[in-house]
Amino acid sequence: MKRGLMVAAVAVLTLAVTVGPARAGTTFDAVKARGFIQCGTNVGLAGFSSPDSSGRWTGLDVDICRAVAAAMFGDAEKVKYTPLSTQQRFTALQSGEVDLLSRNTTWTLTRDTANGLHFAPATFYDGQGFMVAKKLGLKSARELDGATICVQTGTTTELNLADYFRSHKMTFQPVVIEALSEVNHAFFSGRCDVLTSDTSQLASIRAADAPNPEDYVILPELISKEPLAPAVRHGDDQWFDLVRWVVFATLEAEEKGITSKTVDAALTSSDPAVQRLLGVQPGMGQAVGVGDKWVYNIVKQVGNYGEIFQRNVGKDSPLKLERGFNALWTQGGLMYSPPFR
Repeated sequence: MKRGLMVAAVAVLTLAVTVGPARAGTTFDAVKARGFIQCGTNVGLAGFSSPDSSGRWTGLDVDICRAVAAAMFGDAEKVKYTPLSTQQRFTALQSGEVDLLSRNTTWTLTRDTANGLHFAPATFYDGQGFMVAKKLGLKSARELDGATICVQTGTTTELNLADYFRSHKMTFQPVVIEALSEVNHAFFSGRCDVLTSDTSQLASIRAADAPNPEDYVILPELISKEPLAPAVRHGDDQWFDLVRWVVFATLEAEEKGITSKTVDAALTSSDPAVQRLLGVQPGMGQAVGVGDKWVYNIVKQVGNYGEIFQRNVGKDSPLKLERGFNALWTQGGLMYSPPFR
């Protein structure tokens, strides 16, 4: 009899632990107590993360950090930025120097496992490509046999480059350099025939660093899959949940047609899904440990994903990138949010 009661009690306790609210983790608690997010960004990549003339950080990756701050604190400006090189970025996150890495970083198996990271949903689907001088008259990457190619070390780009040329039985001469600024200088000074990187980065480099952007073309082939995504450390599920669902919130808002200009009017929507999303019906905030107005604050202060994309890398930016894979799933792209319920 007593043994039966003990088993029942253990079962009830186990169930309570299983279905009860998740305990706030170390990073979540520390960020909340500190009052701002320490965000790791690129040292300078136009359209993704770079300081403007007044020192204010802007870009798609920066806006993800701002969106997380808007969700947690109701204030998108409660972020401090740590510029990180490709060699520094993972160590800075693993050591706790930054809380969130939002730095055009490719989500891969080994980075997700061996490096002890959790990747949030991709914020930009990309692929590696090649940029050449227009005067060379090249139309395809298959014409690059024997070329001298500038590539940054410490990136997935090196391996992709070697794999592509090996698989197509072509040869190349690599010029491997650590600092991105030096890679770019080597290319534009004529030290190499080709610059290879993610196509978004090539577009950024062409817009920001080329003596005359019209003199350079990006060849049409994509030779890899490069899902660029924010990352956090293993070991704090609540912090990971918040970052992940902030990205989803920007997508869901775009799908529902809610923008920074229409979000106030959307508060009176009769659509139950919109009411849940914007906190008119309570509950969604508690699920990730913040207030129910968290999505409203994201959209009002930072915008939906479409707004973030267009102003930083799309039609309203110097990069003029097409949405492509980064369009919503309803428009032929890969961007998709699970339901908010």
